[in-house]
Amino acid sequence: MRKRPQASSISPDTSAEKSSDASKIDEEAKLNHGIQIKTARRSGFTLLTLLGVIVYASWAVYQYQYGSLPVPLTAEQAGKRGFSEVEAMKHVRELPKLGPHTIGSDAIELALQYVLAATENIKKTAHWEVDVEVDFFHVNTGATRLGSGMFKDKTIVYSDLNHIVLRILPKYAPEAGENAILVSSHIDTVFSTEGAGDCSSCVAVMLELARGISQWAHGFKNAVIFLFNTGEEEGLSGSHSFITQHPWSSTIRMAIDLEAMGIGGKSAIFQAGPHPLAIETFASVAKYPSGNIIAQDLFSSGVIKSSTDFQVYREVAGLSGLDFAYTDYGAVYHTKNDKLELLKPGSLQHLGENMLAFLLQIAASSQLSKANATVDDIQSNHDTAVYYDILGQYMVTYRQRFANMLQSSVIIQSLMIWTASLLIGGYTAAISLALSCLSIILMWIFSLSFSALAAFILPLISSSPLPYLSFPWLVVGLFAAPAFLGAITGQHLGHLVLQRYLSNVYAKRKQLSPVIQADIIKLETERWLFKAGSLQWLVLLIIGTYYKIGSSYLALVWLVPPAFAYGLLEATLTPGRLPKPLKLATLWMGLAIPILVSAGPFIRLATTMIGLSVRFVSTADLTSFMCLFKHPGGSPEWLPSVALSIFIAVVICLTLVYLLSYIHLSGAKTSIVLATCILFALSLAVVFSGVTPPFTEETARAVNVVHVVDTTGRFGEKPSSYISLFSLTPGMLAKEVEEMKEGFVCSRHKAIDYVTFSVRYGCLTFDETEEGWDESDIPILEVVKDTNEDKRTTRVAIDTKRSIRWFLSINTEEIEDFSFKVGSEELVPADGKRSVDGWHTIQASGGKNAPTRFELTLFWVHNSTLGSHKMLQSEQRPLLNLRTDLPGVVTPKAEAVLQKLPPWFSLFGKSTSPHTLSFLTSLPVKF
Repeated sequence: MRKRPQASSISPDTSAEKSSDASKIDEEAKLNHGIQIKTARRSGFTLLTLLGVIVYASWAVYQYQYGSLPVPLTAEQAGKRGFSEVEAMKHVRELPKLGPHTIGSDAIELALQYVLAATENIKKTAHWEVDVEVDFFHVNTGATRLGSGMFKDKTIVYSDLNHIVLRILPKYAPEAGENAILVSSHIDTVFSTEGAGDCSSCVAVMLELARGISQWAHGFKNAVIFLFNTGEEEGLSGSHSFITQHPWSSTIRMAIDLEAMGIGGKSAIFQAGPHPLAIETFASVAKYPSGNIIAQDLFSSGVIKSSTDFQVYREVAGLSGLDFAYTDYGAVYHTKNDKLELLKPGSLQHLGENMLAFLLQIAASSQLSKANATVDDIQSNHDTAVYYDILGQYMVTYRQRFANMLQSSVIIQSLMIWTASLLIGGYTAAISLALSCLSIILMWIFSLSFSALAAFILPLISSSPLPYLSFPWLVVGLFAAPAFLGAITGQHLGHLVLQRYLSNVYAKRKQLSPVIQADIIKLETERWLFKAGSLQWLVLLIIGTYYKIGSSYLALVWLVPPAFAYGLLEATLTPGRLPKPLKLATLWMGLAIPILVSAGPFIRLATTMIGLSVRFVSTADLTSFMCLFKHPGGSPEWLPSVALSIFIAVVICLTLVYLLSYIHLSGAKTSIVLATCILFALSLAVVFSGVTPPFTEETARAVNVVHVVDTTGRFGEKPSSYISLFSLTPGMLAKEVEEMKEGFVCSRHKAIDYVTFSVRYGCLTFDETEEGWDESDIPILEVVKDTNEDKRTTRVAIDTKRSIRWFLSINTEEIEDFSFKVGSEELVPADGKRSVDGWHTIQASGGKNAPTRFELTLFWVHNSTLGSHKMLQSEQRPLLNLRTDLPGVVTPKAEAVLQKLPPWFSLFGKSTSPHTLSFLTSLPVKF
């Protein structure tokens, strides 16, 4: 009896063919019981077009999600109670005109007076039923020690700080003052920039928000406090001093921090919680919501080595809330290019309208007090929030508890489906699954290797190891192309191994002809490769769910739609069904939602990494291995490019795994590989020819020029004076300094210890460096008393002379603890200190009236190396290292160097960076 063919999976030859090949087809059909197998006939043009559409769609999603900004409103358009970017921009224009306003400068005093006058004007124009209180808050002294972030295990000392605090509450509901929302940002800047983005833009938004809120607050149940602090750039001192010393701080139930890690664009949430009330409220009312828990996971992991005031509010005060930041033009962060011209129209309107809607909602809520639950309670109950926006139009939020339930349900169902599939398929299916997983592994190995190899090549053919900085599109050809080529290569090798195994299996089946068997093997291999992509995301979902990682929603998005599309259009429960080519509709249906949800964040992360490359060494402290390279000149030149290339390869392996399975059985492979190679070759040619310079005036290389007066030699020696030029951007400086003709010699000389970091590669000149400084400004470390009874104790007097910004490192191999006094006040008790690399650092800054004399009491370890066989090492490693900066002082030689710096160079400032005149001194162990 003739077996009836399976209509859904095979094609019986029931019609007469009119071509010359009809008789051959009929004969083949008889040999195979009338069965024919459709082979994949995808042209190279079709798949190239498909790949182009995916790339274009991803870019379009990114542009719409992060590039579309609202139209700026005038005061008339916004109305008395609305937010006007035009009005806010007036403040942004005025503050940068004052110049860099660092702590202790004349400019910061002018900036404070400007903001104070603006707040007083808000008070005068407020609604008659609203109380507006303005407090010019002065802080004498304070100290803090944070448990995470870039200031982890450091002691931050501050003094003589001024802040402006504005409180708005209903006049006839005084109880509203017992629960308040804090909105905070900082007025001060680093010394190298006027700070249009960081953070004059934030201050301007707050002033315009306060003006609008002052017209609404008569209906509030809670107060709104606006904190314009100083000292943020010097160790988060402003927020800490307010939250620990201001009387209104005890009423705060939620904290909102506004920051800038670039200039302009959409201000997105990159930290939220731990209580979900703030993010849930924001998601429900924001007109243009922007934020993603991916950024929060990266920030909290330490990959982005930075800190904001939100850390103080969360860690010190135990508050929940939101942390916003501008991130466009990340390369200009803390450089001269943080200027008004780069601030995109609509940037302030975007943040202002979102914040106004949020504050109106939360200030009228009776739920605010619940947001003050402790961090431990919230996290132990898994009650934090998962959040992400879709195209900047809608924000998805749900609790971590729900995420665990949803993801666990998907995991269980997926495992059940896989188990059933393997039971039906038997031993052959299990081996096929293992070999398809091998193809995934080979795809990762080759993709990462090819992309990283391209990154290693760059310093050999380019004048800079970062040739893509001024033209970020180059990374598509330089890194994405080889990563894609490697992914195809690796998966093709796995495809051949799987195909070889299936050939051996089908060789034992005699009912089908070799031609039909070959077609079946090809199509079955294609399907296994597609299903292996789902398995890859399933593994990531299991890991993310186990560790309760919020970003694991991405694995859910990339697992469910493709699996659903495959199940709807491709899968069957009939064991005897023969395979057909995968439909393009399966790919379209499976990838539509994942691209919509994740293309924007993936591209955003890549652009952020490119911006961070300018100051890579200050953000490279990712692991204990990477700690070796966190000093200027200490990291290999290829390291930032390799990090970026690895990220791009990871994204390609994760997102294109489904598409790659379509390529191997079509005519597209050769054309796609050829096009990829051409793109890579053209990118290399552009880099080699120098058509696109790596740096421009707007994308400048981060450098520091420091006149150093070094007294760390033996007592009685004359101070050594020299100019140090070093860069936080990887690459040599020899060509630039040769053109400057200032006597610089560049090399990996003996590291210069700036206390907070050391320079491993830089340029020095000793020419004409005796002017512009005075020996009376050299700081003094003097041993006042040294006792060695039950436990050795040493009192050291510190005199920083004119310096109100200084850094002291204490050798914890010799000293187990210390106390620190300002006058008779003990700011830092002996309470047990942790160290980093064998040092504990005190970082101090303050206003013009900050103290300059201190007393340090050192408590030695019992097994001190003094007098032991380690003495030689101890002599090389002092007991104390001190650096003092004189802000605003530029010596004649430093001025000459600064004037000759190429226009694509820019000074870079950070809380740990030296200013243009620094003094170094030390106290040896054997004093």
